[in-house]
Amino acid sequence: MATARRSTVLLGTRSGALALAHAEWVARRLRAAEVQVRILPVHSVGDAFSALRAALVAGAVDVAVHSCKDLPTVADPRVILAAVPERADPRDALVARDGLVLGELPAGALLGTGSLRRAAQLRALGLGLRVVPIRGDVGSRIARVADGELDGVVVAAAGLARLGRIDEATELLDPLQMLPAPGQGALACECRVDDLDTEHLLGTLLDDAGVRAAVTAEWALLASVAAGCSAPVGALADVVEDLDDEGRVVLRLFLRGVAATVDDDLIRSSSTAPYSDGELTDAENLGRQVAADLLDLGAGTLGADPALHGQCPGLMGNE
Repeated sequence: MATARRSTVLLGTRSGALALAHAEWVARRLRAAEVQVRILPVHSVGDAFSALRAALVAGAVDVAVHSCKDLPTVADPRVILAAVPERADPRDALVARDGLVLGELPAGALLGTGSLRRAAQLRALGLGLRVVPIRGDVGSRIARVADGELDGVVVAAAGLARLGRIDEATELLDPLQMLPAPGQGALACECRVDDLDTEHLLGTLLDDAGVRAAVTAEWALLASVAAGCSAPVGALADVVEDLDDEGRVVLRLFLRGVAATVDDDLIRSSSTAPYSDGELTDAENLGRQVAADLLDLGAGTLGADPALHGQCPGLMGNE
């Protein structure tokens, strides 16, 4: 039986600055449609993702707002992905000392990232940079550049933008240089599977069919190739215009993928599939196809932890 939607929609989010910015972005769009919204941060001392989803399932919140790249690739039957809104810039961003871009950093410069995906692609550029692992939220990472501890850090451009700090980026990295994490720049709005009112509300006001298809293809690639969101896998899909055999303009979904082996070799593949508004089967098949190509090329030697299969232990915005 569908549960009745409250007069005020309760948006659940993690308590970090970036997570709150994501939730506020969603709230503004709902309020613009005259929907009453209240944001409820869910605090936890352990797995923040699990705590937020548990609050949703228990009815403490009506909607859980996640970064798409933090969602597990294995579906939870208790919840439904009601909306994938319009996507922010999916690219990675460099924040470097003295306004430098990547090619201007001297050999041996210290570049920080918490992502195996970014680290592998940075090393593959052959610039002689020393890539070091770091943790923490976006602000603390950037502070290590300002303090002189690091020459630069690489973070998600979407996170900088939503925090109002995109001007601090010294370069937005072209996907030809560095493919982003699957789902990067996109948000996911979940509700309980039996809450049909909220599902309809979010789907009507927020869902972007093209972004959902793109993210679906990226997730399918990740699920087929790797062990989870910490794996060194990048993917980016876009809806693009193409010409059919009769010269007519048609829409297609274009997916690029990259995987790094334990030896830091990069394996790349790309393909396209028909795109139809609201149809996700082709997107899922496209992700699996590109994943199969990557596996055939040697992505089976990925160094991700098998224990992470289907799981995304990262903190929102910290990849």
